[in-house]
Amino acid sequence: MSIQDDIKTTQQDLRSSSKLFGDALSQFAKLLQNEIDLAKAELSEKAQIMGVAFGLIAGGAILVIPALLMLLLALSSALVSAGWSQPVSHLTSAILAAVIAGLLFAIGINRLDARKLAPHETIRQFEKDKDTVKGMVR
Repeated sequence: MSIQDDIKTTQQDLRSSSKLFGDALSQFAKLLQNEIDLAKAELSEKAQIMGVAFGLIAGGAILVIPALLMLLLALSSALVSAGWSQPVSHLTSAILAAVIAGLLFAIGINRLDARKLAPHETIRQFEKDKDTVKGMVR
């Protein structure tokens, strides 16, 4: 073997290495684009969940007022007819209304829990990609 053969072999190895490195970067770019698409889809899904939760909260807040007003009036009338004093019957009705309203708000707020809305799949996939890129660089 001559020095010229060694130089040619080294140049071919460098071309092969740079081609491999270029291919690795290309694959990483595709992977990153796929992850961005996944993140968009997952965040869109979470935004939809938030929209539904806000709608439920708003619907509960709006619809509970007239329904509870009628129920409270009927309950107060029934309690007065049963011999309760008017102030005590109104107070009992108000406490019942507060409990129902609290339940509706609690259900709506529970659906907005940050842990449920976090893009878990995207985060998990990014962790995998980070490990893959570390492996490619080595």
